[in-house]
Amino acid sequence: MNFDTVRFDNEAVILIDQRKLPAEETYLRLETPEAVAAAITDMVVRGAPAIGDTAAYGLALGALQAEDDTFDTRWREMTAFMDAARPTAVNLRWAVVRMDRLYQAKKSEGLAAVREALVIEAHKIWEEDVESCKQMGANGAELIAPGTRILTHCNAGALATGGYGTALGVIRAAHAAGNITMVYADETRPFLQGARLTAWELAADDIPVTVISDNMAGHLMARGEIDAAVVGSDRIAANGDIANKIGTYMVAVLCHRHGLPFYVAAPLSTIDRDCPSGAEIPIEERPDREVTHVFDQVRITPPGVAVRNPAFDVTPAELVTAIVTEKGVAYPPYPESIAALFEK
Repeated sequence: MNFDTVRFDNEAVILIDQRKLPAEETYLRLETPEAVAAAITDMVVRGAPAIGDTAAYGLALGALQAEDDTFDTRWREMTAFMDAARPTAVNLRWAVVRMDRLYQAKKSEGLAAVREALVIEAHKIWEEDVESCKQMGANGAELIAPGTRILTHCNAGALATGGYGTALGVIRAAHAAGNITMVYADETRPFLQGARLTAWELAADDIPVTVISDNMAGHLMARGEIDAAVVGSDRIAANGDIANKIGTYMVAVLCHRHGLPFYVAAPLSTIDRDCPSGAEIPIEERPDREVTHVFDQVRITPPGVAVRNPAFDVTPAELVTAIVTEKGVAYPPYPESIAALFEK
């Protein structure tokens, strides 16, 4: 990979603008934590782990800029708006809580120590993300048989993480082992993350990829042209229900109908053990314009027509073949196997 999803230089958080890919590779310098939070909301950066990395760097940036005499008030303000930037991906809150706990533990040592510790911690969150993706890839690659034609939905690659990817980490590792014949990338309406981002990443790595519209997957499965599916996740409940990009549930149902394995790849930071089931996962509703227009320019629906735009759906645990993490692979029954991962 010859790009960085997120960088930090103590004066700004630098993000590749994913809204403009693949036509244009543009980086934005975000010089305030408010700008970082807005970039998360506006999908300059997306993907649960990458959102967590970005939020951590945004808080570190804010800590470096905050005035000494109002630091505590400013810190509480920053953690609140950063946490609220997007509701579904649990990695965002996980990163904010981790940074806040460090602040609370360090503030008795003085603000110089606090600022230094927060910058170090943000870098650690990013480094751990990259390493966990690589380990996840190795763990998941063991599930992929030689000659596999694999379907993925949305983008769960280096653009969605600090680097390497979750679902695409599995695909990258399986391809390196010689086991991937073809990757089918759902285009992922309405934001087209599969067509724009997944295809861009895989093509750049010389991994064979074919883009299909979201409603073609069942046809290819029925013809015996897809052998398995692997996706990422934005939040996994304690019972194994998974929230991922809208359309994932349909992929899981199609896999079940055709007897194909449906794998989920996500780090432990995506597992919300305080969330009993998918019914408790908040589902973000995004602006109508993402549906009514293509690339925010060409209208494709009649003016005034009603629109729904849930950004995520929930796939029940009984449709999930396995959950791949950096600590190993969990299999049903998930309440027990997920709990066991946290004990390793």
